[in-house]
Amino acid sequence: MNKILVSACLLGANVRYDGGNHLIDHPILKAWNERGLLVPFCPEVAGGLSTPRPPSEIQNKYPILITTRDGEDLTPEYLSGAEKTVELARREGVVCALMKAKSPSCGNKRIYDGSFTGNLTDGAGVAAAELMRNGIAVFSEKELPELFAFIEDSERISA
Repeated sequence: MNKILVSACLLGANVRYDGGNHLIDHPILKAWNERGLLVPFCPEVAGGLSTPRPPSEIQNKYPILITTRDGEDLTPEYLSGAEKTVELARREGVVCALMKAKSPSCGNKRIYDGSFTGNLTDGAGVAAAELMRNGIAVFSEKELPELFAFIEDSERISA
């Protein structure tokens, strides 16, 4: 079976901005992890951000600007993390990614709108967008059935 890149927080690593995680306790993911098929990665930590860290949101998409509530520009760290995410995905030969919904790095369809009020807008986080631009499908933890179907289909194709 092919490898899957996974947001480290979804596998229980305490790398979220608040120092916590969003562990997904699912038997299929556990089995894949035991078989060494999951590649855990946190783009934000890889980009040089600490844990814990202030929450950040995308303020502007073109040109990209990601800041904390206080206006600290963290765009370089987020972009570095996104580049490292794609490099790892290529090196590991991943077929898709399972990433944290709504994150400014990992969100795949909807992200926080930059107002720090919990409002969402259509769009992807920088690492997820970079993966998709490079032909790697990205799913969130809210799309596990779609991820499982994708993997089943990709195994049938590669068999």
